[in-house]
Amino acid sequence: MIGIRSDKIILENALLDGYVYIKEGRIAFVMSAALACDTVYDYTGKYVSPGLIDLHTHGAGGHGFTDTSPKEVVKGCNVHLLHGTTTILPTVMAAPFDVMQRSLRDISAAKKSGLVKSNLIGAHLEGPYLSAAQAGAQCPTYITPPIPKEYETLIGEYGADIARWTYAPENDPDGTFAAYLQEHGILPSAGHTNAKYPDVATAIEHGMRLITHLYSCTSTVTRDHGFRSLGVIESAFLRDELYVEIIADGKHLPPELVRMIVKIKGVDKVALVTDSLDIAATDLREGQFKGGSAFIVEDGVCKLPDRTAFAGSIATADRLVRVMRDECGFDIIDAVRMMSATPAALLGLHKGSIKVGMDADLIIFDESINVSDVFVGGIKMI
Repeated sequence: MIGIRSDKIILENALLDGYVYIKEGRIAFVMSAALACDTVYDYTGKYVSPGLIDLHTHGAGGHGFTDTSPKEVVKGCNVHLLHGTTTILPTVMAAPFDVMQRSLRDISAAKKSGLVKSNLIGAHLEGPYLSAAQAGAQCPTYITPPIPKEYETLIGEYGADIARWTYAPENDPDGTFAAYLQEHGILPSAGHTNAKYPDVATAIEHGMRLITHLYSCTSTVTRDHGFRSLGVIESAFLRDELYVEIIADGKHLPPELVRMIVKIKGVDKVALVTDSLDIAATDLREGQFKGGSAFIVEDGVCKLPDRTAFAGSIATADRLVRVMRDECGFDIIDAVRMMSATPAALLGLHKGSIKVGMDADLIIFDESINVSDVFVGGIKMI
């Protein structure tokens, strides 16, 4: 049995001065008392936190997840691990069918290789069934309505390696695509969408439970001859069953808006995501890179070349927790919860909380949220 000692163990609603005990990859005991152990790690003065879960990332450290290679997928996931991400969903951008197929092949191979140090749950496909009017940094050339022959082929080949799929509900008017995803254990998520409330309601009926990066490429109230219709944003606030993800990098959303979102939805329905691109996390210089479309990096964020909108982030998970605490005013317990317990609940994972029976995915960080040690399944990875 392994023991982890700290005076700052982050539980669901409190900090514990005590021990976390790990046996056979799971948390066996959480208590104040010292027990006999084979190994004891003393992190007194540092936080012991559940491992962070990133539902949406396109890469890190120069290693991407779209049309690269299994080796690059492994490297990108392992860069995120250094920043506390113990569970990851590599994200594939909208691309031609053969490119998305190859990208899934690479993610599947990386998952099976045993070289990814974190939990690679499965891919997140962000497209190509999006709204061209809400393309953002996605390349409009590749955006299409759902094509059964394509998505049935992808799911037939790699269904076990796809965790979620972002699509525009207005392009799935009868819910056929969402229902197909749910039937195959894939989470439908609404994003890059101009949907109105009836579209969202139909999607919910067929299994959609998540809004991709709320306020980024998501519709809002519109008016037609005086009659108003709810968009995706208002639908997310109205429907309690919906989770929302937010890019909490301190750039995409101002602190006041973040606080409003959490006030309305609650910490149990808000998941933090990096939406990071395949750039070195510390690379804040201006430059020109390639993704779904061209973008530049300046002011600590990715922008479209004409600077009219953001194109993604260069954040890592530790930065999100830091922003939520230091800029948005949440305590460390809630900041961590929105990147651990909340996404774990959404995906139905046995992770995200420090309590008996949970997978022993734990990270250690200091007061400035600099990650020093990472345990995955009770094994010390860094």
